[in-house]
Amino acid sequence: MARGDLLPSESRSFADKTTGAHVRQVTNRPSIHHHPFYYIPCFDDNMEFLFFVSHRTGRPEIFAEIRSRGELLQMSEVENLGEWSVHPSHDGMYVYFVAGTRACRLSTQSLELEVLADFGDVSMREKGMVGAAMGTTTLSRDDRFWAVPVKVGDRSLFHLIETGTGKVEVFLESETIGHPQFHPEDTTLMRYAGPYHSRIWVTRTDGSENRLVYQRDVEKKEWIVHETWLPGTMEILTTRWPHGMFAIDVESGAMRPVCSFNAWHPMINREGNLMVADTNFPDRGLQLFDPLDGRGEPKQLCETLATNEGAHWNTDHCPYDDGPVQVYAPQHTHPHPNFSPDGKRVVFASDRTGYAQVYEVELPTA
Repeated sequence: MARGDLLPSESRSFADKTTGAHVRQVTNRPSIHHHPFYYIPCFDDNMEFLFFVSHRTGRPEIFAEIRSRGELLQMSEVENLGEWSVHPSHDGMYVYFVAGTRACRLSTQSLELEVLADFGDVSMREKGMVGAAMGTTTLSRDDRFWAVPVKVGDRSLFHLIETGTGKVEVFLESETIGHPQFHPEDTTLMRYAGPYHSRIWVTRTDGSENRLVYQRDVEKKEWIVHETWLPGTMEILTTRWPHGMFAIDVESGAMRPVCSFNAWHPMINREGNLMVADTNFPDRGLQLFDPLDGRGEPKQLCETLATNEGAHWNTDHCPYDDGPVQVYAPQHTHPHPNFSPDGKRVVFASDRTGYAQVYEVELPTA
């Protein structure tokens, strides 16, 4: 298989046994498949492409389903793809990703590969399977700026790349920079995850106003994970695992409750009025809930039947406070649900068949 190869549709549909929701399995090969991380879009805004990573060639490569025809297109042919670094542009013109120590993008039309930066002889990511070790990146909503954390020795350097000019600069240095995300409306502002004991940070893209916005409760061994911005506000929504979620306003510091169930990887639609989350310990499938009413009563959307690997999640407090933790948590076994741009469906991954595949489920119309 090679870049540019077109494969026939692998789509098949079925009704969820629990809720009756219409589910479509997008991929169907005996290999690992997954979409980008839960807060990173897997569609372009016009929904011409559904982007995903497939290991069917023997290594991770970027693929896309051409939605008008259902065909699958192999878009990349690169060594050392950082599979969780993949970030499609919102206009559908490019896919951004890290390969080895190079920051790259490819054209969705010509499939031409362009290297925007080469970071040289660096470790690039932290060791492990979770957090900053995944190597996620973030692209501004207007596609003008791409931010890439780079691990150099015992420090992380935050690089900002201007996609139009190719200008690259380091704007921040920190101990750990994981899971960054631009604010949906303000391209000068982003959040990122620091170390587990000081998790939620915000910064300007010139490095100013870099600060911790929430100090966790150490005595309770509070575990803060899996953040996302609430569109149209200055609030960050975050999980206090496994006790629910809260929102914190990064300007005023005001906090409010969001939900009280075990929302694991929670994501919000673009209108900011509906969230979806996978669940674990116990696994109750994908749950929909209101992020604004202060209760967030969950309603099941569908099962995922994913294996949800990661025994360290089976706890009521932060396990890292108890000492070193051996973490086995292959990310393709986690559903990582995310909304389509039109808000009518949710994409998720599941290894229910024995191999991780990409699925989408339609939201109820009433």
